[in-house]
Amino acid sequence: MADTLEFNEIYQEVKGSMNDGRLRLSRQGVIFKNSKTGKVDNIQASELAEGVWRRVALGHGLKLLTKNGHVYKYDGFRESEFDKLSDFFKAHYCLELVEKDLCVKGWNWGTVRFGGQLLSFDIGEQPVFEIPLSNVSQCTTGKNEVTLEFHQNDDAEVSLMEVRFYVPPTQEDGVDPVEAFAQNVLSKADVIQATGDAICIFRELQCLTPRGRYDIRIYPTFLHLHGKTFDYKIPYTTVLRLFLLPHKDQRQMFFVISLDPPIKQGQTRYHFLILLFSKDEDISLTLNMNEEEVEKRFEGRLTKNMSGSLYEMVSRVMKALVNRKITVPGNFQGHSGAQCITCSYKASSGLLYPLERGFIYVHKPPVHIRFDEISFVNFARGTTTTRSFDFEIETKQGTQYTFSSIEREEYGKLFDFVNAKKLNIKNRGLKEGMKQSYDEYADSDEDQHDAYLERMKEEGKIREENANDSSDGSGEETDESFNPGEEDDDVAEEFDSNASASSSSGDGDSDRDDKKPAKKAKIIKDRKPRKKQPESKKGKDPNAPKRPMSAYMLWLNASREKIKSDHPGISITDLSKKAGELWKAMSKEKKEEWDRKAEDARRDYEKAMKEYSVGNKADSHRGERSKKKKKKQEKQVKGKGDKKGATSKSSSSKSPAKGMSDSFKSKEFVSSDESSSAESKKEDSEDEGAASLPPSSEDSGSGSD
Repeated sequence: MADTLEFNEIYQEVKGSMNDGRLRLSRQGVIFKNSKTGKVDNIQASELAEGVWRRVALGHGLKLLTKNGHVYKYDGFRESEFDKLSDFFKAHYCLELVEKDLCVKGWNWGTVRFGGQLLSFDIGEQPVFEIPLSNVSQCTTGKNEVTLEFHQNDDAEVSLMEVRFYVPPTQEDGVDPVEAFAQNVLSKADVIQATGDAICIFRELQCLTPRGRYDIRIYPTFLHLHGKTFDYKIPYTTVLRLFLLPHKDQRQMFFVISLDPPIKQGQTRYHFLILLFSKDEDISLTLNMNEEEVEKRFEGRLTKNMSGSLYEMVSRVMKALVNRKITVPGNFQGHSGAQCITCSYKASSGLLYPLERGFIYVHKPPVHIRFDEISFVNFARGTTTTRSFDFEIETKQGTQYTFSSIEREEYGKLFDFVNAKKLNIKNRGLKEGMKQSYDEYADSDEDQHDAYLERMKEEGKIREENANDSSDGSGEETDESFNPGEEDDDVAEEFDSNASASSSSGDGDSDRDDKKPAKKAKIIKDRKPRKKQPESKKGKDPNAPKRPMSAYMLWLNASREKIKSDHPGISITDLSKKAGELWKAMSKEKKEEWDRKAEDARRDYEKAMKEYSVGNKADSHRGERSKKKKKKQEKQVKGKGDKKGATSKSSSSKSPAKGMSDSFKSKEFVSSDESSSAESKKEDSEDEGAASLPPSSEDSGSGSD
């Protein structure tokens, strides 16, 4: 039997929402890594007390109970995986995986059982629903009623607000069932109550998100932010990570607390608590505990009396209480020597910190991106100027982050850093040796030294010089290709004059003046075809002989079926890789055999190509003869049409002379009686193809006189 089992696309139920991730079962225990936050849950094998297999909405689920009362639920399994999991639990955890279905009768009365951190409502022996008591934020009692209120989860589309239990009165004296129920809930519930004095208090700290100045009161299990308008209580269990980041001006420090679930202010959610300190601020701190309690609780990490910089004291106290290490910038240094890069994200400017295992941007909005969730990064040219560039990050979930307006001098340093961390760079593509080497179940805060960093820096300097040269050259080309005010402006002016001519053509006095611009516009139209038109791409002749294949392709076509039979189920890409390896390992004698076949195929192709070209020449000669004949016929038809037009012209010129003795009328004059007949005559003349000339402006002028 295998020592480990791995499952992808498994969902962990946490406070009413389903968080997807990866689950691995090994001899040491169970590990689940959240794909969204990177948080790792590790359950030791010795802590497991019970395993339950049951049918749920997403297929089948696994519920694990530990000896200290914690419950873990994982959904998304297939029914066929039960036997594999059951055998694994028996072999490595010495546990029987029990099948237990939920009751779906729909009854609303039953028995409440308290087991560890879980409240179970049962009908008979089957559970109807279960409530983790750590989700309870408040418990209130009535006459025969107990009301439970819950912490809200922002990731869940629908949240459970409260549940009310009716507790019937009993005949037992001295025991109130309602109070007993409430005490059982409160003993395990996550109800924040500021009982006792605070361990220490930090006054008037500047907070960037949420903005304002807050007093921070440190309690044993939570910290209390007290401001003029809002108060926040943050349990230490919701703190994911701590960051201590130096500002670019070297005079201030950021202290960032990552929270999940976030704190809420109306409809706004704050996933990060960001404090800003001045390095010059000092403080003397005295903990509200005696020395024995401090030594016993913190084991030398804190002392009763401490003094130093304010940011050092806050970070030191938080590290001891939250029991998480503080992440600081690694060995990255920008062009100016700072450990961050000035850039813009969305609408605001901020600082991007490359860390040992991720990137963090402060401060509005704060963004933390781990390396193990990055699909690729991209270096893009700035949209407004060539003096800056954009740094784009796309995650495996498809989310894209664009950090813009980064100074060009930072390019080399940032490229070296990304290269050393073996991230996929989109511009260059994924090369061999650049695959990510992260443990998919490792915590994203572990610091690891990269042994290739120095070598990558040397290579990066060479690439930086090449990149600068190429970018300068491309910038000059684009600048030269765009010359406003030369050709386009001339064309626009000519079209403007043409437009004015057409608009004023209705005025009788300006007919002669408008003719000149019209001729100019006509010349422009004739000029355009003079420009060399790009030749249309010729389509491939289907009758043309096919090009001969290389020796490798001939061998691959002959060996493809054999490779498939030797490796059943192999994909196309893997088949190509395997074929390349086999061809590379083939002896010289065997390759020469396929080289001879390729040479024979090439000779056959050349012979067929000669025959094909001879046939094409004969076809082209026949085509040229037919074209010449067609042109000759068109000229003859055109000559007949010109003669016919001349006769019609002479007849039309004689017709006005005949009616001159009766009454003289100008050619523009048309009576109402003759309008319809004139139009019909005009249509008839157009159908016959006769070319009648319009009266000139001189004739019309003399006629009007």
